[in-house]
Amino acid sequence: MHRASRSRFILSPVARATLGLVSCTVLGLGHGGIAYAQAPAPAASQDAAKAPVTSVPGSIPRRDAVPGQLKSTPMLAEQPPDGPGIELPTFIFGDTLSGRPELETVIDGNAELRRGGSSIRADWLQYDQPSDVVKARGNVRVNNAGNLYNGPELEIKLDTFEGFFTRPDYRFLQNNGYGVASRVDFLDDKRLVAYDANFTTCQRGEGPSWMPAWIFNASRISFDKEADVGEASGGVMRFMNVPILAAPTFSFPLSDKRKSGLLPPTLGIDSVNGTSVNIPYYFDIAPQRDATFSPTFLSKRGVDLAGEFRYLEREYQGELRASLLPNDSLRDKTRWSYNLVSSGIFSTGLRSLGALRLNLNLNRVSDNNYWRDFPSTGLGGGTNVLTQRLLPSDASVLWIGEYSSVSLRTLKYQTQQDVNSPIVPPYDRLPQLTTAYNRFNVPLGGVSGFDYSVATEFVRLESDRSLTLQPNAKRAHALTQISRPSIRPAGYITPKLILNSTSYQFDDPLINGARSASRTVPTFSLDSGLVFERNASFFGQAFTQTLEPRAFYVNTPFRNQAALPNYDSGLNAFNFATLFTENEFVGNDRISDSNMLTTGVTSRLLNPDTGAEALRVGIAQRVRFKDRQVRLPGEVPVSERLSDLLFGSTVNLTPAWSLETTVQYNPKTNISERSTVGGRYSPSNYRVVSAAYRRQRNVSEQYEVGWQWPINDLWGDKGQDLGAGRGQGPGRLYSVGRLNYSVPDKKLVDMVLGVEYDGCCWIGRVVLERTQLGTIARVGSGSSSSTRILFQLEFVGFSRIGNNPLKTLKANIPRYQYLREQSTTPSRFTNYD
Repeated sequence: MHRASRSRFILSPVARATLGLVSCTVLGLGHGGIAYAQAPAPAASQDAAKAPVTSVPGSIPRRDAVPGQLKSTPMLAEQPPDGPGIELPTFIFGDTLSGRPELETVIDGNAELRRGGSSIRADWLQYDQPSDVVKARGNVRVNNAGNLYNGPELEIKLDTFEGFFTRPDYRFLQNNGYGVASRVDFLDDKRLVAYDANFTTCQRGEGPSWMPAWIFNASRISFDKEADVGEASGGVMRFMNVPILAAPTFSFPLSDKRKSGLLPPTLGIDSVNGTSVNIPYYFDIAPQRDATFSPTFLSKRGVDLAGEFRYLEREYQGELRASLLPNDSLRDKTRWSYNLVSSGIFSTGLRSLGALRLNLNLNRVSDNNYWRDFPSTGLGGGTNVLTQRLLPSDASVLWIGEYSSVSLRTLKYQTQQDVNSPIVPPYDRLPQLTTAYNRFNVPLGGVSGFDYSVATEFVRLESDRSLTLQPNAKRAHALTQISRPSIRPAGYITPKLILNSTSYQFDDPLINGARSASRTVPTFSLDSGLVFERNASFFGQAFTQTLEPRAFYVNTPFRNQAALPNYDSGLNAFNFATLFTENEFVGNDRISDSNMLTTGVTSRLLNPDTGAEALRVGIAQRVRFKDRQVRLPGEVPVSERLSDLLFGSTVNLTPAWSLETTVQYNPKTNISERSTVGGRYSPSNYRVVSAAYRRQRNVSEQYEVGWQWPINDLWGDKGQDLGAGRGQGPGRLYSVGRLNYSVPDKKLVDMVLGVEYDGCCWIGRVVLERTQLGTIARVGSGSSSSTRILFQLEFVGFSRIGNNPLKTLKANIPRYQYLREQSTTPSRFTNYD
């Protein structure tokens, strides 16, 4: 080996003037050779050192050539260039240099080598070019794509990243986990094996007595960063220095990437089913398919065998869930349920032929008590008791063309009846055929700007006649509309004509003996509005204020419909959307006779720069010029000339505060028929309080409050900031919950109450959930409520143990945020050095 002064290296003119060992920077272009340049230059050669350096692969850098034009980029490349024929340059820095050209290079003192996304630093470093092997000793630090390794001795082959590291500690970029080992063997740049190793995501604290809150020790840990999976042999999991889990073999995720294997068990306590232990196994079948088998031991019932299969293809997607309880100890029979949701769209590729959509939503359970015994299954699309007792099985095919569409649907309900609170089931639709044709802004009679549409429906309506007390029927319906909107910046006016036709064929005669009936009703409506704007200033802020009056007139003659059965019609809710519609009923069995005018006015404050709405205030009322004779069974004609007054407002003057109110006021009785007031305060992330008051006279009155807030704020915010990540120090304690109090019942009808503790590298959650089963349908026997305790211990970046309460918190608490929700993949430059 030669010193730089006696070597045959061809140095720059400045370097030739230097004798002995030199302080230098070494630039390598490709794997075949390394080019050297003086850095810094001696004082006598400063002018030469300032000259530009240019080089060509395989040549020596020159300071007399014209430099290449550099281009800046707003983003550094996460992945260095790679592929056939690409040879990345090798950069070497250090205090002193010795070696033989094209053979080996030795750097002593502050040695550093870089290639692509990897860098190696050490006190001493030797690079053997023919074998592409680097040996390093003393304070060795390796950065491989953001993953850090530190130790006393390293030997590695740069191209394949094969080698070993003695007594290293390591830190991974993806989950910020780290550990120490007696030895690490690198299999390649994505896989390594650590011996006598440990792993944790708790950050190192000060002092020799520091111990992480949790740590996983094993005789051998294999890390596969490509699959994001770790596999351990002889592993023991400790939490607060107490062993909580031990296994001869153990696998764990290094990220949220999917992998087959056992998932953490979940534990729960339920007042209906007792203690439950769930041990799920996950199957990563393919990138677009997966499945989970979830056997659950229920202390009061037995073993429930549940499973889930999901698929996500380019043109279709879906999810199948099923459960089988072979012998329910409490009911002494087999219980089961299934739910299939699937949808797909198949395009013909031609605009004129349109596309075909398929939708399935199938729900079925074994018996009428399933909703009571398993209230948290969510079958039927919600947690509402009535919804869970009515399980739809819905299948439809929809063809969509450029102007038209055709749909064929079948809908059948399973009604879980209770003798003490029977439900009148809705009508099955076996089948339902609908068509629609729509055109917009088309000329008619030489006048342009017309909109028209034709919608038809044929449906067979069937249900249990002993409960509905009316015959089943076949119904045909057609709705034809034509309008001519005239829209200007200052306002609009839209006249519209509607023809509503319906015919029935009954399977049994009506009271009047008829087996068929028909009805045709015409309607005229006129919708109009104006928009006024002005610049305004309120609360020290500039706004654009609007004043938007609106008038809507509708005239529909009376057609006697008292003899017609009612299959799907009901009175529209009283709100701003339904006040400005032609029909006071929803559904096709009742068309209201109308001669009325609805007037209203809305004023808004808009941000002049963004258009964001800071304030909206509206008021509307309906004036009836004649009595409404068409009514639902059991109703009386409506004779009031003035409807209730509807008032509504939303306030969002600041991002932290929001307020929404709706009041339905009866001017005759001076009583509010219905009122809703709700507000939310959210000054920052993980801090939200919402409250609402809802009242409908003689029906219900409820108070509701929900929140997520750090309890540490009460004593001066002494906890660890969540944004600080997983640092050391005290954690943060959060209170979470939602309370729903019924004034008539004088009790809490629904409750979610819990605490979350963010201990930086671990999160603990305890949640109590109480659901009122008899809120909508009173239960005469058995439990009227379901109470369960959800406990979860989350080791951040590693695993979770317990019954997951996150879905419950997200569904019940408005704007609840997960404490650890990684939205972006960390950059390798996070740990760049």
